[in-house]
Amino acid sequence: MLLDILKEKKCFKLILGAGNEDVDEVEKLVTLYSKAGCNFFDLCPKQEIIDAAKRGIKNSFVKEKKYLCISLGTKNDPHFTKVKINNKLCKNCGKCLEICPQRAISKGKTGCVINKTKCIGCQRCIKVCGENCIKILNNKNDTREILSSIKLSDIDCIELHSIGASEKEVFEKWDVINTTYKGILSICADRTKLGDEFLKERIKKMLSKRPDFSTVIQADGAPMSGGKDDFKTTLQAVATAEIIQNENFPAYLILSGGTNSKSTELAKLCNVSVNGIAIGSYARKIVKEYIEKEDFLKDEKTFSKALSIAKNLVETSIKNIL
Repeated sequence: MLLDILKEKKCFKLILGAGNEDVDEVEKLVTLYSKAGCNFFDLCPKQEIIDAAKRGIKNSFVKEKKYLCISLGTKNDPHFTKVKINNKLCKNCGKCLEICPQRAISKGKTGCVINKTKCIGCQRCIKVCGENCIKILNNKNDTREILSSIKLSDIDCIELHSIGASEKEVFEKWDVINTTYKGILSICADRTKLGDEFLKERIKKMLSKRPDFSTVIQADGAPMSGGKDDFKTTLQAVATAEIIQNENFPAYLILSGGTNSKSTELAKLCNVSVNGIAIGSYARKIVKEYIEKEDFLKDEKTFSKALSIAKNLVETSIKNIL
């Protein structure tokens, strides 16, 4: 069971991207990382994505149980946004193409074009655009509607990103999730818009509605920033985890946000004890060139190269968990 791998501190969660609607990519990544030893997958809350993940698990031919989680969020959470390019302003310079980790942008006849299926809302394109022509689009965010559109029996966990400063919105969504779903829940907590004391108090209130140790707290240090593989990039994830660890909450704790191959090593050096790790941007980046090949699942040589890379990340990360 999922709780068992958390108790045993052997949880490796692959974050596919809460806004990632690329069915083909999800199936490939889940196939690869299932084979590599990953046991937990975080997905966009759409049935076609859940189905793609299930196919990926089946493709891997592994006996070990794999677990699926869907992520939900509050208004303006970057994990659940897309972007739109105003072609009247776009100069087709291509800077956004170069920076996009999902390769969700291409050049069109009248300007750059966003592939909304691939876009995960990281907003890196906005930061490099000199023409101010890229804007944020919020996705549909009705919790009841989203949960009614999927088969809850297909998933093992629901995660709520509580990045928003609005207590009312966070707890309205948390109450709906608790009422609708009786399984394991996860709180993705970061300090982007909240002070440390506010963050701790919010987590305490959210956990008060749950049985002890039926919840995961995902310490999200620097959301969607894990492109580099160094200690500095993952520092905030470990720092956030330490703040949460010191509260001794009756929940399981995992690292996230800027996580990479150095994350659990740094946590160990800092005497921060966690139950697992969730890696997104970095885990996807290191196998990107292989995943993009159309025959990836059939080309044994290509798959083997990617598998070696993914397996090393999973095993190294779990080995260093304190």
